[in-house]
Amino acid sequence: MDGAYGRWVPKLWEETIDAHRRAVSDAVLDAAAALVAVRGLASVSMSAVAQRAGIGRATLYKYFPDVDAILAAWHERQVAGHLEQLRHVHEDGDSGQRLHAVLLAYASMGVAHAGMPGAAVLHQGGHVAAAHEQVQAFVEELLAAGVRDGVVRDDVAPAELARFCLHALAAAAGMASKAAVGRLVTVTLDGVRPTRSSVADPR
Repeated sequence: MDGAYGRWVPKLWEETIDAHRRAVSDAVLDAAAALVAVRGLASVSMSAVAQRAGIGRATLYKYFPDVDAILAAWHERQVAGHLEQLRHVHEDGDSGQRLHAVLLAYASMGVAHAGMPGAAVLHQGGHVAAAHEQVQAFVEELLAAGVRDGVVRDDVAPAELARFCLHALAAAAGMASKAAVGRLVTVTLDGVRPTRSSVADPR
């Protein structure tokens, strides 16, 4: 009994510590995001983040060495969350419906990011390039499913169509309304749908 108790207590203790660390880290990232939204990147400091998160500066420095590290971690969390959202968009729809929903969600996320102060700086991180590759692979899978279902043209490789879609939807960052974003998605989808002349090229 004592042996089992001894093994159980350290494990529970470790899990409690890990949960506490995650909670503090999340609070710091949330505080930084709120400050950026209100004041912009340039005005965010370690003192301001610590105060808003409700922790001491000494504690904050145990988690992050500087503001840049905090912002990079927050943005990486945001990007990962967006990827997860895209993967779960209309999972039960057919391939055409899901492709439309995913592209619309992706374009809408681009609008949200463009309106965030300091977005250009945050998008320079290596995690953004990795995330973009994952999004492209995901859209490519959706397009390949659309080809099999006859709702996506088969004369252009899904990989090329995926690049086309993502580049086209990058223009959503400058759109002023949801309706405009929806029209852009419609135009993009028109470009990947089968046409009478879209016959597979043997070359």
